[in-house]
Amino acid sequence: MKRQNKAYVFALLSVIMWSTVASAFKIALRYVNYLQLLLYASFTATLVTFFVLLLQKKFVLLKSSTSKELSYSVLMGLVNPFLYYMVLFKSYSLLPAQEAMSINYSWPVMLVIFSALFLKQKIGIKKILAITLSFIGVIIIATKGDISSLRFNNPLGDTLAMFSSVIWAGFWIMNLKDKRDEIVKLFLSFLSGFILILVLNLITKNFVLITGKALIVNVYVGLFEMGVTFVVWLYALKLSETTAKVSNFMYFTPFLSLLIIALVIKEHIYFTTVIGILLVIGGIAMQKYWD
Repeated sequence: MKRQNKAYVFALLSVIMWSTVASAFKIALRYVNYLQLLLYASFTATLVTFFVLLLQKKFVLLKSSTSKELSYSVLMGLVNPFLYYMVLFKSYSLLPAQEAMSINYSWPVMLVIFSALFLKQKIGIKKILAITLSFIGVIIIATKGDISSLRFNNPLGDTLAMFSSVIWAGFWIMNLKDKRDEIVKLFLSFLSGFILILVLNLITKNFVLITGKALIVNVYVGLFEMGVTFVVWLYALKLSETTAKVSNFMYFTPFLSLLIIALVIKEHIYFTTVIGILLVIGGIAMQKYWD
């Protein structure tokens, strides 16, 4: 198989795995609260990235990390997984899966704004229009089409879902400035985040031992939202001739996710959610291709 075709296969696998996690979040939250889900998922992701480090024989890179690099990893872990997933999982505990997933998917819009603020990239009138289109999509999703009254069904949940996209965009910018090996960065970030999450669970008396279906679905979230899927996606990027050739696959994620939400957790998918996602993705595509 050609190198680029392998990249497409890994990109498609990433999309399929990420498309299942919105449903997995909701199922997991039937058994545990958002802090407990964060604990078990981040622990799983830490183990996955540790074994990937061993398999790729990159442990020497870990050992050579400077105190400055380790401190930066702690900061990264504070942002993601600690803060990002805490906010995201809490939003899922308050909102229907389709709503939390769709609003969170606006993170590429926030990334453009952050790139202008922190990387000094210019935003022209066309990108402003594209960003506006995406935000209209978010409002349609959150209000179920009742834009005129701006009546949000769950203001706290919608705010948290939106804030999670802000956090993720910030993490992306931080990650761009860190030139270390991606797997090393991932492992140290997950390890730092897990320690912080463990301490928080102990302090708030949320630490519980889980078994059976609860454990399986929590581990699933750690594997396919945080751990394995990130590694597979990074491999797709590495194999691809250009980032654009595989990044386009990500546009399928929210629609496949909606299908799985409808089939697995039996949520009624609102027409306004589909329209909103189309506007969000349309705005993202315009930013990318409309020069």
